[in-house]
Amino acid sequence: MIKKLKVAIIGTGNIGSDLLVKIQRNPYLECSRFIGRNLNSKGMQFAKELGVKLSDKSIQAIIEDPDCCDIVIDATSANVHKINAPILKDLGKFTIDLTPSQIGVMCVPAINGDECTEMANINLITCGGQATVPIAYAISRVSPSVKYHEMVSVIASKSAGPGTRENIDEFTQTTKKALLKFSNANEAKAIITLNPAAPPISMHNTLYSVIEDPNMDKIRESVNDMVEQIQEYVRGYKLTVEPTYEHGRIVTMVTVKGLGDYLPPYSGNLDIITCAAVNMAERYAKKKLQ
Repeated sequence: MIKKLKVAIIGTGNIGSDLLVKIQRNPYLECSRFIGRNLNSKGMQFAKELGVKLSDKSIQAIIEDPDCCDIVIDATSANVHKINAPILKDLGKFTIDLTPSQIGVMCVPAINGDECTEMANINLITCGGQATVPIAYAISRVSPSVKYHEMVSVIASKSAGPGTRENIDEFTQTTKKALLKFSNANEAKAIITLNPAAPPISMHNTLYSVIEDPNMDKIRESVNDMVEQIQEYVRGYKLTVEPTYEHGRIVTMVTVKGLGDYLPPYSGNLDIITCAAVNMAERYAKKKLQ
């Protein structure tokens, strides 16, 4: 039997609950604590039905029992993580941050996943960042003359919970910084749109890249390689419009459909970041269990 590493999830909303399902079926991980503030919340009741140990003490639960976990996944908010981060650092916990707090090292598993297992705190940017930053990186690595990247994420309004809505400003700024960090672009912009259509739409992401004299064959090959890497841990990730050059810019589109674990399949925006979190937790666990 494979030994498992213990994971504590802080944040019992939709993202935390979806994480719980994914972690409980992972052969290298187990959820040892599901931590929030209200034992009567929907997420807490869901975890209770699965037999997971609960706490309503937030970060205090880990302070009082630091041996309860090896890994902490923070699915709260940017402001809350700013409080949690220094505490978890002092406790020596490998921390995966799903908020746009900009505290930890920015991480996209398909780009720098292995090196991020050496860090104390990693930041998974945003859902839109996980969807489009790898494409920007794939384009830029074969086209160093990139002047500008702009990403637009369109998600179903129903899949945007209180945390997402509270962090809209942080979403755009954090995604922009990630686009600049992982590409050679001089400028970047990030936009998110909540679409109230019924039935709800799946997550759609468009990346616009301004490049001089692009080699489209190399760009398409690089992007397709990146898409295959992402699909290894995000099965619903799909290239819907391959890099297309028009009017002095390259347009690339990807969609993300969720696995339907805890959330509806249209919530691909949440699924992509929970899949990334579990992938990073698994990488860390494999390394520690060698």
